[in-house]
Parts: sequence; C-alpha cells; structure tokens
Amino acid sequence: MTSALFSPIKLAGLELPNRIVVSPMCQYSADDGSATDWHMMHLGMLANSGAGMVVVEATGVERGGRITHGCLGLYSDDNESALTRIIQQCRLRGTTKFGIQLAHAGRKASANLPWDGATALKNGGDPWPTVAASGLPFGEGWHIPAMAGDAEMARIRDAFVASAKRAVRIGFDSIELHMAHGYLLHSFMSPLSNTRNDGYGGPLANRMKFPIEVTRAVRAVVPKNIALGARMTGSDWKDGGLTPDDAVAIAKALKEAGLDFVCISSGGLTADTRTPTDPGYNVPIAEKVRKEAGIPVRVVGMIVTPKQAEGVVGQGKADMVTMARAFLDDPHWAWHAAKELGADVPRPKQYLRTGPKFWPPAAASA
Repeated sequence: MTSALFSPIKLAGLELPNRIVVSPMCQYSADDGSATDWHMMHLGMLANSGAGMVVVEATGVERGGRITHGCLGLYSDDNESALTRIIQQCRLRGTTKFGIQLAHAGRKASANLPWDGATALKNGGDPWPTVAASGLPFGEGWHIPAMAGDAEMARIRDAFVASAKRAVRIGFDSIELHMAHGYLLHSFMSPLSNTRNDGYGGPLANRMKFPIEVTRAVRAVVPKNIALGARMTGSDWKDGGLTPDDAVAIAKALKEAGLDFVCISSGGLTADTRTPTDPGYNVPIAEKVRKEAGIPVRVVGMIVTPKQAEGVVGQGKADMVTMARAFLDDPHWAWHAAKELGADVPRPKQYLRTGPKFWPPAAASA
C-alpha cells in the first residue's frame, strides 16, 4: 500500500517528495539577528532528516520585531550574509527543501530568553518599545505596547517586503508569514487584542485589513515559483476570541490575496491562554479550513507518531503535517516513519548503508 504521508505534493512551483515539514523552532541563539554556528549545527542536522521541507525559525523583519535579543532576524546585510552561508551549506550537503518564517513579535517582543523566564525584559535587560494593534499588554507585568498608527504600519509592511526580498535572494523555496501565536499580525485579527475604532478595528473584515495588506505587498515581490503561505490561528481558545469559523474566513481572504497554503496552529494570544495538549488538537480545525476554504493546509500540534501523521494526510484532514519537538527528539524521524509505512526517503550517499537494502537490522525493524 502506498503511503499518503510519503506521496509528493506541489505548491506553486515547489515540489516536495513527501508531506512532512519540520516546523520553525526558535533557537534564541542569534547575534543581533544574525545566524551563528549553532544554526549551522541545528539546520545542518535537519538538512538530511528526510522531511520534505525544513522551515527556519520565526525571523524578525526588523530589530524591534524580534521576541528576544537572541532571535533570528533578516533586517540587515549582516543578517542576510550569515543566513546565506548556512543555507548554502545545508543545500550543498542536504536533501531537504528550506523555507523561512517571517515574523514581527508585536506586543510579545522585548522578552527574556525562555531559559531566563520568558518574561518581559526589565530596565537592566536592555528592553525596547513594543507595538501592537491596540495598547493592551500581552499579560500582567508585560510592556504596554504603542498602538500602531498609519506610518508605523506602513513601515512594518515595508519591513516584511524587504525581508521577503532578502529571503528570495538567499534562495529559500518557501516563505511563511507568521500570523499566529499572539504576534503582531495575529494581534490585529483577534477581537481580544484589537479594540481599535478606526478602519483597522471592529468587524473581522476590518481587523484582517493590515495582515492582508502585508500579504499582498509580500506576494508582489515573491516570484510565483516560491511557495508563499502563512501560519495562522485556528482558535484563540478564549471566549470572545477567534474561532474555527473565523479561521475559514481568514484562510479564504489569504488565498484571495495570493497565498499558496496556510499552516494551522492556535493559542498564544494572551499570557493566560491555555492551549489544549491532546494529540493532534488542531487537526479538526485544519480539516474544516481545508474543506471550506479550498486552500492547501498544513497542521501542527502534538503530532508525534508515523501512524498518526499518516492518518491525518491519508484521511484528507490536512495536506501536510508539521512537527517540531518530534524532530528535536529524533532528527531521523522521517527515516523511521518511512520504514514503518513502507516508504523511503532520500539519504546522503554517506548514509546509504543504513537503509534496509544494505543493513539487515533496518529491514528487520521495518
């Protein structure tokens, strides 16, 4: 039986050999936004993971759009040069495609590193001003952001465009706009974080205007052969917040604005949000968006085992699965999934001897 998970898929001009995507995972190890040797190790490890694509972590489109001082950025020539070196090496030695997630942290910016508490930076930590849809903090003890005005929104839109141009020059196969997890573009879309009374507030159509403006501006500079998508929220998991029905409307609007896919995540809007932890908790939302919005869908969230991932794709609940910690725990997750599901993945020549054709224990464990 042919595995659905290991069947090819085409998004715009991008062809992937399977439906497995390594999720963008913040490493908090950059130097003023520039990738370091840690990123060479991390992305190099994943370059031969067997996944169809690896997506580079949330990457700030401006210095003030980073979550922490250690977050990756693509707002300077130094940032571009450092990331170019790493992606070129990963391409030279690896088998996977590479995407990048462009982001602006909004009111969740200016934060401590996770291992230092992930709280708002205090005066001794070199904090910076934050900006959001409205002047509402992420949670108790967090910075009160400035409400973005027209000039600021224009600047941030242009920053997304400039970073997208840099991503194209670097040679990424896909670009993903971050519109989830309570960051800036999500904060415009949710009624819990957007209380504006101008043309960017009120009904959902107005709250979506700025993210759509960013989408259209980025699409105008990203060639059609590069798959452009967005990570978006399927639910705020809070009363009065965005719902799966809203996710369908948002996905339809993003498709009309030129996106080739969406990745369904959820939660993260406020500090007290409690996101579910059930296996595949976003899958029902992804299935709804896929069926009702008519756009290719990736889904992330507690997808762990090969059989679980196979079921998501094979039953038509999503077109692709996106995994994070599963690949940190097992960088060859896709190799092992291929054995279990009767498929195969590309391997570097140096590792061909680990395949079932050349190593009896591998065949016996399949």
